[in-house]
Amino acid sequence: MKKIPVKILGMSYSQSSIGSYVLVLSEMAGRRKIPVIIKSNEAQYVAMRLESVKSRSPFMYDLFKDLTDTVGCGVTEVVIEHLVEGVFYCKVKVRGDSTAPSLLDASVGDAISLSLTYGCPLYVSRDVMEMAGVVMGDDGEVDEQPEDDAVPGHDALGTLSVEGLEKMLQEAINDEEYELASQLRDKISAMKSKT
Repeated sequence: MKKIPVKILGMSYSQSSIGSYVLVLSEMAGRRKIPVIIKSNEAQYVAMRLESVKSRSPFMYDLFKDLTDTVGCGVTEVVIEHLVEGVFYCKVKVRGDSTAPSLLDASVGDAISLSLTYGCPLYVSRDVMEMAGVVMGDDGEVDEQPEDDAVPGHDALGTLSVEGLEKMLQEAINDEEYELASQLRDKISAMKSKT
């Protein structure tokens, strides 16, 4: 499985999912971005880690790190491996001094939080990036991807086919993610007008 390194670009309150936040992951060596929905407690932890703010009481992730440090193991990488029906499935690789690495399942919010806790790399599988990645400027507007920047195996206008974007659009509407749906609709219209 090909893994693409990503970083956290930003986070904002989700107006469609009450109590949730949208976290935007960005390719380190590219322009594609993936919005993911995380819960409020995960968002609070991510925000505190990004701002280097210490909490008076430890979060579960800090407790987990203390526990793994005590037994001589730790998280070495986090991979967002699959996307099925709008749900991201993640693996957390745990390695000890004398043990073979183990892969643990985690929610996307927990996986990202553990990546921040351990300072380990965060990856997205190529399949997930191709399904959910949108070429977007830092201002949040969906960009057209220039032909010389195209991803092999995809059309020159973006990272997904029109059919793939239409599926994402329907999922965004079903999840009441109207801002994302609007951007996807504009992208689809632009792609259709060029054909």
